[in-house]
Amino acid sequence: MMTLMKRGTIAAAIATLALTVPAKAFEAPSHETAAATQTARIGIAVGKLSVRTEDRTGYERTKFKHWNAGLNPSDDCNTRNEVLISEAVTTPTVSARCALTGGSWYSYYDAKTVTSTSALDIDHMVPLAEAWDSGASAWTAARREAYANDQGQAASLAAVTAASNRSKSDQDPAEWLPPSNGVICRYTSEWLATKLRWNLTIDTAEQTRLRQIAAGCTTTNVTWTTAP
Repeated sequence: MMTLMKRGTIAAAIATLALTVPAKAFEAPSHETAAATQTARIGIAVGKLSVRTEDRTGYERTKFKHWNAGLNPSDDCNTRNEVLISEAVTTPTVSARCALTGGSWYSYYDAKTVTSTSALDIDHMVPLAEAWDSGASAWTAARREAYANDQGQAASLAAVTAASNRSKSDQDPAEWLPPSNGVICRYTSEWLATKLRWNLTIDTAEQTRLRQIAAGCTTTNVTWTTAP
């Protein structure tokens, strides 16, 4: 929740423009409605995902354009830097061309505090290759770009140590889980939230492992909002 609130501040300057622009300029067409946020116990969330055989045919990382100009294209901060700013424990100084100095971050995968942005990666909760296997291969290039730069749900992207991110690579929870004690329920709920948000599938091994984890995380909720 704190991360969501902090991410909201990145676009605060944009929001103030509403004071000088007629309200109708911001009104959505009457046939469009905002996606509703949904919450379910973790075991129920696992059951909401369709099971399909994964297929990596044709995958290339370059098919997911990232990092793009982020939430505010005029601030010179790309998605990576916007996530770093929003997830900072100690806020960094932002100078020309969105250069970040100072600041600190907590990598929950491995319970490490980091003070250098060069030691951090922005992890796609569901890796790009896994997303491709799970349905993104059928998406348009624009939708894959939206996925790769998704800040609409805090769980989608996470600032973590480069070492932990590269250890994870493109593996799903049947193959890799964070080494830090006590975060498995959180990690799994965020994995599920991302798959549900983007209507991605799971394979049978992944489903089996998710059910096993869910059995030990019975009070954990999964919250997601369907991607536009």
